[in-house]
Amino acid sequence: MRIFDDPTSRAYARVAGALYLIIAFAGGFAILYVPSALNVPGDPAATFANIAQRRGLFHAGLLGDLVMITAEVLLSVMLYFIFRPVSATLSLAASYARLMMVAVMAAMLFFHAGALALADGAVPLGSFSQVQRLELAGLMRYIHDSGVWIWQIFFCLHLLLLGTLVIRSGLYPRLLGAGLILGGTGYLVDSVQMFALPEATLLAGVKVALLLIVTLAEVGFALWLLFRGPRVRQSSVAS
Repeated sequence: MRIFDDPTSRAYARVAGALYLIIAFAGGFAILYVPSALNVPGDPAATFANIAQRRGLFHAGLLGDLVMITAEVLLSVMLYFIFRPVSATLSLAASYARLMMVAVMAAMLFFHAGALALADGAVPLGSFSQVQRLELAGLMRYIHDSGVWIWQIFFCLHLLLLGTLVIRSGLYPRLLGAGLILGGTGYLVDSVQMFALPEATLLAGVKVALLLIVTLAEVGFALWLLFRGPRVRQSSVAS
């Protein structure tokens, strides 16, 4: 495991880049694809009927969540050590912000499990009718989904700090750092729009544009870590 001994090495950066891509694929599957395939907005009964019929896909989504969360913990620590020489304070704050996001994601899974147990009848609630159980399960699903609005705030903070570190480091393209800062605000805009202003179509358009920018910046940063690694400092060349 000596690959983790030198945070300035290209091998270390490649592992971080690989974790980034694992998060992108696992998260895209678990957060975007699986809910779109199973959820029926406003109809908990239909949603849980879909889950019952496609239980394998549902469990695959849970596995994707766990893979993503595990990779997030590892990446948070690795990014801290990569950028600690730039600013120990900002790097630690960025790591904490990302770990707070992971903590919220993990807590969301409890409501996921509770909703499934209610819908399946695994929880003995004899005084509740089947309709009431489904409605309560639907509420738990709603609380689970609302957790996204919370973790996006922490992720926005992380991206603002990470983008600043990328720009200040001189080790990676400044354009990627700018994209992380600008586009990262899209997560905050999304939380505000979905929670408080769901009818604001203009804000929704701005959100989409910002999230596109941050997606390109994050993928670009991940690929740079994976295939290029940090630039060599001039002082290192001179010595």
